[in-house]
Amino acid sequence: MKKLLLTFSLIGLTSIINAQWTSQGTGFSAASRGLSEVHIVDANTVWAMAYDGSGLGANVQEFTLTTNGGASWTSGTINVGNSVWELNNICPVSATTAWVSAINNITGDANNGVGYIYKTSDGGASWTQQCASCFQTAGSSFLNGVYFFNANVGVAFGDPEGTEFEIWRTTDGGTNWTRVPGASIANPLSGEYGYNNVPVAAGGVLWFPTNKGRLFRTTDQGATWTASQVTGLADFSGIDPTTGNGTRADAYFSDANTGLLLKTVIGGTTTTHTYTRTFMTTSNGGTTWGASTAFTGTRFILNYIPGTTNIVATSQAAPVGTSISYNNGVTWTDLEPAGTEQRGASAFLNGSTGWCAGFSDGDPIGTAGIFKLSGPLGIDNAATLTKFKVYPNPASSLITISTPDVETTALSVTDLTGKIVMTKSLNGIENTVDVSNLSCGAYFFELSSNNIKEVVKILKN
Repeated sequence: MKKLLLTFSLIGLTSIINAQWTSQGTGFSAASRGLSEVHIVDANTVWAMAYDGSGLGANVQEFTLTTNGGASWTSGTINVGNSVWELNNICPVSATTAWVSAINNITGDANNGVGYIYKTSDGGASWTQQCASCFQTAGSSFLNGVYFFNANVGVAFGDPEGTEFEIWRTTDGGTNWTRVPGASIANPLSGEYGYNNVPVAAGGVLWFPTNKGRLFRTTDQGATWTASQVTGLADFSGIDPTTGNGTRADAYFSDANTGLLLKTVIGGTTTTHTYTRTFMTTSNGGTTWGASTAFTGTRFILNYIPGTTNIVATSQAAPVGTSISYNNGVTWTDLEPAGTEQRGASAFLNGSTGWCAGFSDGDPIGTAGIFKLSGPLGIDNAATLTKFKVYPNPASSLITISTPDVETTALSVTDLTGKIVMTKSLNGIENTVDVSNLSCGAYFFELSSNNIKEVVKILKN
C-alpha cells in the first residue's frame, strides 16, 4: 500500500470550552424511545433510528427526521412488510431518501436470517422493497447491513452464502442490484460470519467486522473487498450469552486511514462483571494496527469528529456525560461532570455541529429524546489551526516533523510506560528526528508550542 503523509491538526487547549447539549424532542408518542443510530446528512438534515429503551425489549420499527437543524423532528414508522422483523440499520443520503435493512429474526423459522432492503424517497412516508432476490437463501443467507455512498451507489452485505460472502451492489439507486463476484471478495475463513450492526464508514471507505477478528474493507464503493486480521482479536463480539463474559471490540474511523479499535474483555460473574479495556490505532485503514494500550477513558460510546484525531465519548451508564480525546484516544478530558442525563449514540458534522441520543418522554411535541451540540467541542475554524506533519509512520530510522506555522516547537518522546526517552527543540520549517536507537514499539511524540499541544502515536519498527 502506498504510504500516506499523515497530517495532525493541533488545537489550542486553552480555547476549548465544555460541551453544551440542548435537548430536543424527537416526536415519538411513546416514552423511552432511544436512538440506536444518528446520521447527519448536512447541518439541517438528520435521521435517527429508534429502539425500545424501556427495558421490555419490544421490536421497534420507527425513525425520526429533522430538516431544519433540529428545530423540529418528525417521527414515523418504517414499514418493511412484517412488524416482527428486526431492523439492522438505516442509511440516509438526503432529506427524502434513505434505505433500511431488515431480517427475519423469528426463532425456529426456516427463513430466519433472510434479509430485506427497503427504500424511501419521500422522507419516510412510504417504503418500497428493493433487491427482492437478495439474501433469500433459507438457512444460509443472513443480511447484516446496507450502505449507500451516494444517491446511486450502494451495497448490501451479509454472511457467506455458499462459499463466498453474499454482497450485492447497485449503481442506480437500488433499481437494479448485482451480486459482487466471489473473486472480488476476500475468501471467508471456516465458520466466519459478519454481524448485523451499523456499518463503519468514513472518507468514502466502508468496513464490516466478523467473528474471526477480521475487518472487511472496500475502497472502491463495494466493487472489491479485502480483509485484514486484527492482531490479538479472535472475535469482534465473542460474548457468552449465558454469562455475559467474553471479548468484544468496536472499530471507529475518522477518514479513510485514521481509526481506533476499542477492545473490552468482560470477566467476573453474571452479577458482578469486570471490564478490562484496551485500544489500538491504525493509520492505514485497518490494514495494520499499533500496539495495544490501556484505555484510560471512563465513557465508552465513541465517535470521531470527522477528519480529525478528536474522539467524543458519551455514556448511558455511570458516569453519564461527555468526554473528548484530542489525541486519538491517548488521553481524555471530561467535558461534563458525572450527570443524570444519559448520552447515547452520537454523530458529528464537525467540531461545533453534532447530536447525541437521549430518550423520549412520550410527548410528541416535547423537548426530550435527542441532544444538539450548542457549543464547540473543538476549534473548527481552519484559520486557527496550526498544521504539523509527522511522517513516515511506522518508521525505522528517521522521522520528519514539519512545522510550517510555528517557529519553535518542543518535542518530548515517551514510551508506553510513561518514561521520557527523548527531548528535543525543533526550529524552522522541517526537522529530522533520529529514532534508530529506540527499541521497536509504540512511542508518544508530544509536540508543544506556546499553548498548543498535540500527542502523536508513532510506531518504531
